[in-house]
Amino acid sequence: MAGKPPNPAALYEAALNHMARYATTETGLAHVLARRIERWGRAQGEEAEPEEIAQAMRQAKAAIPGVLSRLRELGVLNDALFAASRMKRLTREGKSRRAALAHLAAKGIKAPSAPEDPERELAAACAYLRRRRAGPFGPAPTDKILAAMARGGFAQSTARRALALERDEAEALINGLSAPLA
Repeated sequence: MAGKPPNPAALYEAALNHMARYATTETGLAHVLARRIERWGRAQGEEAEPEEIAQAMRQAKAAIPGVLSRLRELGVLNDALFAASRMKRLTREGKSRRAALAHLAAKGIKAPSAPEDPERELAAACAYLRRRRAGPFGPAPTDKILAAMARGGFAQSTARRALALERDEAEALINGLSAPLA
């Protein structure tokens, strides 16, 4: 066989290298490691027995939960911290709570502990309006902006409140987004 099959030590090293470059969740890291194993299997070519390759791949994939557990125990892999950080970033970017929760669900985080905070949601709506140069930040058709905000997950009441704010109030709310989540 060309190259050794991935063992737990090699998978652990690959996981650390990936996490050094990218923020990730347990689910995401498990997918990265599984794809690495699949690439190794495809790279073996026709020289090796397909059954041997399949067996080595099964053994390597069985080692993934142990690698993830070791990283979790060390505190390197923490879905709760990832969720809190990503929620904060998405809110600052002007994403609604619903959109942020959908983003986290796509990353494999089932039920993050993200408190409902109407003021934070209003601040996120203001950040969205600033990015779109609408409401207090510029002229834009109100109906189109309301529709876009609804598609982005904002409640109509929140969207209308954000549109009705003065620019100074909206800026103050956006600047308050740097505060930690309660």
